[in-house]
Amino acid sequence: MVKEPRPGRVKTRLGREIGHTAACWWFRHQVTRLLRRTADPRWRVVLAVAPDRAVPSRAWPAHVPRMAQGTGDLGARMARMLRHCEGPVCLIGADIPDVGRPQVARAFKALGNHDAVFGPAPDGGFWLVGARHPSRLPHGFFRAVRWSTEHALSDSLGTLPGWRVAQVDVLRDVDTAADLGRS
Repeated sequence: MVKEPRPGRVKTRLGREIGHTAACWWFRHQVTRLLRRTADPRWRVVLAVAPDRAVPSRAWPAHVPRMAQGTGDLGARMARMLRHCEGPVCLIGADIPDVGRPQVARAFKALGNHDAVFGPAPDGGFWLVGARHPSRLPHGFFRAVRWSTEHALSDSLGTLPGWRVAQVDVLRDVDTAADLGRS
């Protein structure tokens, strides 16, 4: 899940602290590192791009397939991306400096005997979500989730009643200048 790397449109909280151009530069280079660190023949990497008009952008490497996220809040877009794919499937955020093949492989392995998987973040959110059979996700999946709060993971788990859910590595994202010092 990526946003078009344009100053003032991507990593806006970080941009308020270090400047929007610097935040955009960081994000663009982070996505490049992420693509390199997660490429693996065991799975297919696809960029889910927002806004939709940015899908053909030259900001993305030409060899990486892309798809439009569509409209709606983050939950609606993530649910749509999951349902669009045949399982098992995992979505990851683009602003997670420490994610690589080992973490993604553990998430896919967890889907071998769980219906869903989350990669928790220390702030109460999550950096990864996956489903073994995404077409079976409930219609209320990701509805009424308090995004960008310490409740995002617990609210999301609440939208999967009766599902066997695994949790894998705890990784952090970059939202602030202080987070950059930890990457």
